[in-house]
Amino acid sequence: MATKYLEQLSSIMTQIPLQLPDNTSFEYKHFFSGAALYVNSRICVTLTPVGFALKLPEEARACLLEQQRAEPLRYFARGPIKKDYVVFPDALLDDMDELQKWVQLSVDYALSLPVKTG
Repeated sequence: MATKYLEQLSSIMTQIPLQLPDNTSFEYKHFFSGAALYVNSRICVTLTPVGFALKLPEEARACLLEQQRAEPLRYFARGPIKKDYVVFPDALLDDMDELQKWVQLSVDYALSLPVKTG
């Protein structure tokens, strides 16, 4: 099951033109029952049975949630909300211009964060 999400995430990302610093590396990994994209060892995008989620700065998340353009991310029904992420509706995956904008912001945000160790 996770392989399907890994392939879908990779396919989506190859369609999105991003402005990246030199020496930026992407790595796709299995994540829960889905897949995740890591940029320079920092997670920023997930695609799982709950949907397509992006790690975004607080202001962007708040705006999206307030406008009801995204939902809080929760991987399990009774699990905690993943506060740094929002889940986008499936329709976003059909709007490459809008998708590119949010993925670029997610990648930029992830690159601004320290790499977690351990």
